[in-house]
Amino acid sequence: MITDLKRKSGTISEHATIGVGRILLKLAIALIILLCMARSAHSDFSLELDPATASRVKQSFFDPTTQMLAADWKILRSEWTTTDERRYSDFITTIGRSNCSTTEVCLKGTTNPYRFTDPPGIRFYSDCADLPYILRAYFAWKNGLPFGYVSQLGLMPGTVLPTDPTLPPVDLRYSPIGNRAQARRMLITRLVPQTGQMRRNSGPAVLRDLMNSVSSAIFRIGPTNERSNLSSDFYSPQIDRNSIRPGTVIYDPAGHVAIIYSVEPDGRLLYLDAHPDNSITRGSFGRKFVRSRPGQGAGFKNWRPLQLVDATQAPDGEWIGGQIVPKSDARISDFSTTQFYGTNPGPGGDWKRARFTWQGTDYNFYDYLRHALSTATLRYDPLNELALMIRGLCTDLNDRAVSVVLAINQGIHRKMHPMRLPLNIYGSQGEWENYSTPSRDARLKTSYRETFERVQEFVRLFDARDPSLDYSGSNLRQDLAQVWERESSACQISYHNSLGVNVSLNVQTIIQRLYNLSFDPYDCIERRWGATEPSELVGCGNDAEKEAWYRALRKLRNQSERTYDLRMDYTRAELESPTNPLGLESGADVDVLGFLMN
Repeated sequence: MITDLKRKSGTISEHATIGVGRILLKLAIALIILLCMARSAHSDFSLELDPATASRVKQSFFDPTTQMLAADWKILRSEWTTTDERRYSDFITTIGRSNCSTTEVCLKGTTNPYRFTDPPGIRFYSDCADLPYILRAYFAWKNGLPFGYVSQLGLMPGTVLPTDPTLPPVDLRYSPIGNRAQARRMLITRLVPQTGQMRRNSGPAVLRDLMNSVSSAIFRIGPTNERSNLSSDFYSPQIDRNSIRPGTVIYDPAGHVAIIYSVEPDGRLLYLDAHPDNSITRGSFGRKFVRSRPGQGAGFKNWRPLQLVDATQAPDGEWIGGQIVPKSDARISDFSTTQFYGTNPGPGGDWKRARFTWQGTDYNFYDYLRHALSTATLRYDPLNELALMIRGLCTDLNDRAVSVVLAINQGIHRKMHPMRLPLNIYGSQGEWENYSTPSRDARLKTSYRETFERVQEFVRLFDARDPSLDYSGSNLRQDLAQVWERESSACQISYHNSLGVNVSLNVQTIIQRLYNLSFDPYDCIERRWGATEPSELVGCGNDAEKEAWYRALRKLRNQSERTYDLRMDYTRAELESPTNPLGLESGADVDVLGFLMN
């Protein structure tokens, strides 16, 4: 099976012409601003152009004989150096630590040192899968670096295809044993023999093509799915601070993608991600990014080194022609499959039975990761750990609020409920993909459960007087309860109900309604926020049919696992059947305060 990657409407517009004098005036002003900002000790301009790029930018600003348009992608170096990778990491860190909330704002804001070199009218958009490609390609374009990417995918041989002709084909985004590359696009400059002119790629056009073609399916390639020179765009790195770094991509096999922007001294990984509404959010790596079979490629991915070969260098340093060759795994010094198979592989390579051992002690994967990435011997400060987890929950809840409001503002809740669910609620198309929140809500439930289990573990370690716990108090349960009450109360989430009245919630009150939160975009906002009391539901516009759908989806709301291999396009009557296999009768316990006060 071979298929092109996704197609969607682009959002980059380009102005082809503009007066030369106007260009030079704008560019001269931009360069002056750049120089002033770079010299200011208090400036938020935290990245500097490398000398080669600075020289090229200066020339394009002030040399009236330069014919290169700002959109042109000139290849000035044949491969990425360690310095380029370090600067790319700095670029990602700066964006991550800023407060930019959309791809557009991130790349047009003051944290982007290249913004003054963009052609007029350029626009930026990305969802979660686009974001790593957009940022990597943008940086490569601005620094004259080679770039290429997988342009066509196929299922791995051995994939079981549906025999029922009424069922749709396997979705590459959720293929059971992963995908493999079938074709690559090389971005090279070509010489037109008839005219002697250079045919360069357009940076904005490349970004537009990426936005139209990249999907999460492109990340679903495991470390053993390579085919000669048709390598994936990424490789599996070692688990250490040299390899897991800002710019490393995280792939969740449930179809979500994020980018690490900081590796904290205690081994925590901070990431940024994008969403279909173009919003950028931030979080901390945890169990909501699940492990899965190696062929699906879940986990950490570094960009595969590329080299431009057989090219000719022009007198001005530009590389013409040639081909871009990706390095094989065997030639990458920090390639490793530890994240899939553990430090001690399971019998027969069973990834589920992999052991992760650090300094003689076995840990689960997530704790092993913290130890391996910590700058010193890791000791857990339970009070600080809990505070950080609650703040992470707060971020997730506020991000969810933005998503819910988007659906309400678009009036989705006023529409009739469809007769059937999508084929799979976690991976869909159209209105359901853009405005529902089943995957987001599942990750939220997983984070609540992870926090609950972490608190249980801290109490167990305290009772055992385990030295890995950095706590000098005498009553850990009481101190954790105080942290929980303080931090959860400090996190206020609010929504305006259907009558326009503000309703305030927090991390603790959400626990009481966590499994009532509706992911269905056709529900009123009260149901979206888990309201069950008649007094809170007074203005809810759900009709009897929608209320029946809300009840029918109860078991799916209880589920935190995202199941992409199950058919879900049931009618309401089919969902209500006692024999329906979907969902759970009850949700997992997440009542942290109840546990601590018991």
